[in-house]
Amino acid sequence: MREWLNRPEKTAYLFILPSMLILLVFTIIPVISAVGISLFNMNMFFKDTAFVGLANYKKAFADPRVWNSFGNTLKFVLMEVPLQVAVGLFLAVLLSRRSWFTNAMRTVFFVPVICSLTSIGIIWSLILDPTIGILSYYLRCLGLGSCQFLKDPDLAMPIIVLLTVWKNAGHTMVILLAGINAINPAYYEAARVEGASAVRQFFSITLPLLLPNVAFCVVTNLIGSMQVFDQVYVATRGGPLFRTETAVMYIYSRAFSAPFALGYASSIAVVLFVIIMTLSLTLNTWFLKREEGIYQ
Repeated sequence: MREWLNRPEKTAYLFILPSMLILLVFTIIPVISAVGISLFNMNMFFKDTAFVGLANYKKAFADPRVWNSFGNTLKFVLMEVPLQVAVGLFLAVLLSRRSWFTNAMRTVFFVPVICSLTSIGIIWSLILDPTIGILSYYLRCLGLGSCQFLKDPDLAMPIIVLLTVWKNAGHTMVILLAGINAINPAYYEAARVEGASAVRQFFSITLPLLLPNVAFCVVTNLIGSMQVFDQVYVATRGGPLFRTETAVMYIYSRAFSAPFALGYASSIAVVLFVIIMTLSLTLNTWFLKREEGIYQ
């Protein structure tokens, strides 16, 4: 014990202890609890409890709304993640040079990040309202008539995606901007001497050296997108016609509305956790191999 206390890394352990405790209490224990609860039939009040084993999982795989919600989540991920990374990368490259204007624009693009998704969802749902929304008002003034926007089954999900990208692109921009600023300027000077154009420099220098930052943004955005809830709940409540009902939205509705099937909701949550973990590990492994190929 005395030898361990005298080790220099003990200070590091003390610093990470609060974060590890938070991770244990709010992540690890809830995940283990969800797995246990999924094996029972119970409501949110922990009454009428009965052990059912894997019956909740069988029921989930046979539930059309589960498949619909996971399908909607997949559509959201496939639209939102590439678009957000692309927009963040474009802004990072555009604002990489330091000046009073670029500093001001960085602040402008980052402001939505610090706003809550709930408030943003409320604001945009009011703006896009076909009756009282200001956007519909201007469309009527132009003689184009009002648009249903969030009440249109074909437009609701793309609008939710654009709303999310508008809110989170600033965060991706900051991460990629830090990576661009860390690249040695000598690479660009050598490329300019060789006559490389700005486009060639981007694809031959910036993008390859920025791959670790891009990988981080893709994986974290994937994890967040698979758990999309706030903006959907506020803007559409899963409608119209369940076209925006995501996996977390359905889990919430089954757990916290009648008949309060907490065990069944937990089984869907466990399935979602396994999918997120599998996709994250797969993507992370793929990016690591690409990075090894670049630096070899």
